[in-house]
Amino acid sequence: MNRFVVRHLGLAEYLPTWQAMQDFTAQRTADTADEIWLLQHPPVYTVGLNGKPEHLLRSTEIPVIKIDRGGQITYHGPGQIVAYLLLDLRRRGYGVRELVSRMEQAVIELLAEHDISAQGRRDAPGVYVDSKKIAALGLRIKHGCCYHGLALNVDMDLSPFAAINPCGYPGLDVTQTKDLGIADDLDTLSSRLTQTLQHHLALR
Repeated sequence: MNRFVVRHLGLAEYLPTWQAMQDFTAQRTADTADEIWLLQHPPVYTVGLNGKPEHLLRSTEIPVIKIDRGGQITYHGPGQIVAYLLLDLRRRGYGVRELVSRMEQAVIELLAEHDISAQGRRDAPGVYVDSKKIAALGLRIKHGCCYHGLALNVDMDLSPFAAINPCGYPGLDVTQTKDLGIADDLDTLSSRLTQTLQHHLALR
């Protein structure tokens, strides 16, 4: 089953969206179609299962939520495309490392269409342009199915990243498509990212 149900959720609060991902994964059956949820979040820091408190460098008014994905701390806010992938990996026939690679390649392909060279890093999942992180990845696997996904910085206030060690890496710079000279707006990039994700996730 290679088809995907794509849902556009707009600006969605983090906690109910997280709960909805958990509920969807718990209730899905062998016949449930895989889904991609596209959205933005109001400002929020999320901390993964192994997140260390020292990676939040100072307190802010932005809420901090401990969640069940892998990885450390990251920031979500308006102007960032969040793509949550709710997939049955057993049915698709690949594991989490392969999934991470496919997610990274989808973002790399999107940026290449705008003549931006980007790379993944085996030691730090995500997508980087000139060592600056432009897309963060985080996943949770339960019973062979995944949720959470990726966040691509498009046209947002990047200053909240200065209050954290992004993804647990001190001094890691972040960037966004706007600052790289990409004029396409969030809706246009979201549509194209959805296409590249579906292509790479469905490859055999």
